[in-house]
Amino acid sequence: MYDLIIIGGGPAGYVAAERAGHKGLKVLLFEKKSMGGVCLNEGCIPTKTLLYSAKTYENALHGDKYGVFGDNIRFDFGKIVARKNKVVRKLVAGVEGKMKMHHVTVVKGEAMIVGRSPKGVEVTVGGESYLGANLLICTGSEAFVPPIPGLAEAGDIILTNREILDLKDQPKSLVVIGGGVIGMEFASFYNSLGTKVTIVEMLPEILGGLDFEISAMLRDIYSKKGIEYNLNAKVVKIEGNKVIFEKDGKTETIEGEKILVSVGRRAVTKGFGLENLNVELFRGGIKVDEKMRTNVPNVFAAGDVTGFSLLAHTASREGEVVVNNLTGRADKMRYDAIPGVVYTNPEVAGVGETEESAKAKGINYKVAKLPMAYAGRFVAENEGGSGLCKVLVGAKHGEVIGVHMLGNPCSEMIYGACMAIEQEMTLAEMQEVVFPHPTVSEIFKETIFAF
Repeated sequence: MYDLIIIGGGPAGYVAAERAGHKGLKVLLFEKKSMGGVCLNEGCIPTKTLLYSAKTYENALHGDKYGVFGDNIRFDFGKIVARKNKVVRKLVAGVEGKMKMHHVTVVKGEAMIVGRSPKGVEVTVGGESYLGANLLICTGSEAFVPPIPGLAEAGDIILTNREILDLKDQPKSLVVIGGGVIGMEFASFYNSLGTKVTIVEMLPEILGGLDFEISAMLRDIYSKKGIEYNLNAKVVKIEGNKVIFEKDGKTETIEGEKILVSVGRRAVTKGFGLENLNVELFRGGIKVDEKMRTNVPNVFAAGDVTGFSLLAHTASREGEVVVNNLTGRADKMRYDAIPGVVYTNPEVAGVGETEESAKAKGINYKVAKLPMAYAGRFVAENEGGSGLCKVLVGAKHGEVIGVHMLGNPCSEMIYGACMAIEQEMTLAEMQEVVFPHPTVSEIFKETIFAF
């Protein structure tokens, strides 16, 4: 009998397993593929590794702006991909090592839930049966492929985030259906390497859900780099390597050597016996409360399978909430300070309310914004670069409710804004915080003083 059985070794599953093992629980984790889940094997880590190679190449090309000159600057696509694979293997091994360190039993194979009885929850793998007092479901998500006519017939021309990571050769042209985070990151990577990139997006702006002003600024930057956009465009058909879409009442066609379909992800709720527990679903995912409990006693869910906040760091925190409550620490999941990052060049990062979400919720707010160039370190390291820091505070009490940035390296700075929102810090309290100088992070404090 195990204290906790976990199905899925992604960020929710392996973090929960590590924390539970550290606290002395007897833990069993099932993973049918590689440890680390989609994030480590097909998402966060491989894409960021590729993007760093592209950024390094781009910086070398434009080194003259910093008085540094080089001849015959080039890249090797095969070596870029090989390094990506090496990084993934190293980190997968690291996760496996953590499981051993915290005495977590890992079983490779497809888990099947048999059901729940007074004895516990029964799960089988390969004919072997296992019993657990508690079950945590972390089966993650998969790329959503819309039913576009001609999509299935296009064969290997069509890519999702999984297939595009395994390309052996750089395509000369790429059409990206969907201008969200995944679509923009792959567009950024291939644009940096010289591929002709075109984005087709149904919404009026890329990066839906992020700050509208900053999304528009990023689009403008990449327009100047050569990416073409078709916004408010609905794809109606695929014919081989041709994408046919409707825009402004007209039908248009574009061609690409490869076509990336990146229109979102959906929770994986089938194929592992979930129906045997009668777990309640909501909007395509498993319904949970603030403690990640399902409607079935002793059955929890965390990560993308809930269909709510499909981010690796959200998943990890949700897994921690489950373990904390199982081990005597009262804890609940809060979503007010979940950061979102787009690892383009320049980066985008944001947390909390945007102006658009604040207006939709009827929140009275004040906003201040400054160019990133107000931070001396940014000017020193981003010759000719532009950026923005925007801070939203409550109109009555002046508490920080949202922070949104465009400019490198805002992905490494946004955690400070997360802490400010989580602690409900006010303008006056933030003004008393000492920031190191010179750092780009000082832009946060400079913007606070701009109110």
